[in-house]
Amino acid sequence: MKVIFVIQGEGRGHLTQALALGQMLRHEGHEVVKVLVGKSKNRVIPAFFQNQIGCGIEQFYSPNFRPSKDNRRFNLLRSIAYNVALVPSYVASISMMHRVIKESGADLIINFYEVLCGITCKLFRMGIPMVCVAHQYLFLHPDFEMPGRALLPESMLKLFTRITCVGATAKLALSIRQYDDDEKQAIKVVPPLLRKEVKTTIRHHGDYIMGYMLNTGFAEDVRAWHAKHPHTHLHFFWDKTDAPEELKVDDTLTLHRLDDVKFLKMMAGCRAYATTAGFESVCEALYMGKPCMLIPAHVEQKCNAVDAEREMAGVMSNDFDIDKLKAFAHDYEEDVEFRMWENHADSRIMAAIENTYEAYYHRKENRAYEEEKDDSLVAASAAAFPARSAWAG
Repeated sequence: MKVIFVIQGEGRGHLTQALALGQMLRHEGHEVVKVLVGKSKNRVIPAFFQNQIGCGIEQFYSPNFRPSKDNRRFNLLRSIAYNVALVPSYVASISMMHRVIKESGADLIINFYEVLCGITCKLFRMGIPMVCVAHQYLFLHPDFEMPGRALLPESMLKLFTRITCVGATAKLALSIRQYDDDEKQAIKVVPPLLRKEVKTTIRHHGDYIMGYMLNTGFAEDVRAWHAKHPHTHLHFFWDKTDAPEELKVDDTLTLHRLDDVKFLKMMAGCRAYATTAGFESVCEALYMGKPCMLIPAHVEQKCNAVDAEREMAGVMSNDFDIDKLKAFAHDYEEDVEFRMWENHADSRIMAAIENTYEAYYHRKENRAYEEEKDDSLVAASAAAFPARSAWAG
């Protein structure tokens, strides 16, 4: 297979999922021929992704959330107004995406939750299958329970999720627990996409708390807690592009600019992990046996946090109250069931993709054969008609 990736560039999760799937595809002899990544004025592609993806990258402007004024949580009204103003840029992105996919020679699109990819494949007949990969497709599963605390935002989240996968041949819903597949919606539930480095890194339980902040405004919460508890060692990662690689506030608080090698190394040695409820890093911590605290910044992360809390994978909080995390960590037991489920990820995910690919092209060949047979019958009938007319004359 020749595969093209289209990736939503918001946060770290979809990028690391693409790295993991790229490893799996190449191991099975397939080729990733091109990578398209959504961008915005607030986000840049992390260096670790550019160094590890192993093929050409092109960027395009894509819809994204806008943070509140304090840069903590996302503001829905600001996000809508911002994205409406950029519709012309998104139209140009759709045109560019259509062109690049055609020129790439790919025979399979893998879409990591990018809404413009869904729209592109709906507007244009690409002639190749699209497999959508994200944990958000679990929100569409009939057995998944949404939090139910914000009906309008949850309905909008589901609508957005459906648009990302319009025209998809299959949807792979990444989940920390196994669900039955939903054949009606072409949803196949699979384990999370974790890179081999997550599974092979030697882990131990150190004396520090590690964290990740999607929005840099949360740094004030961390500093405030630290001021009251200066003896607890804290290492937090953030996406602040103008910050130094390592900002040592004092002897027990260090802020790190996002570096994935360092991120995994420090996660492997931490005592517990606090995060803004991104799915991927929670699964990495869960696999490494680290207790988690989740601070959701928007409705999607609220769904992640409620699900993790329901599955006893972590505890939810409104802010970075490390006391709450330390209390949860005191009685935490590693989730052996999750590790067993995750250890089948490679075989389950590759089987789902390859089966979808083969079924699509088998159906395409059958349709071509039936059309060719129908054309032959029409031609034969047309040729026989003059002969019958001459005989009758």
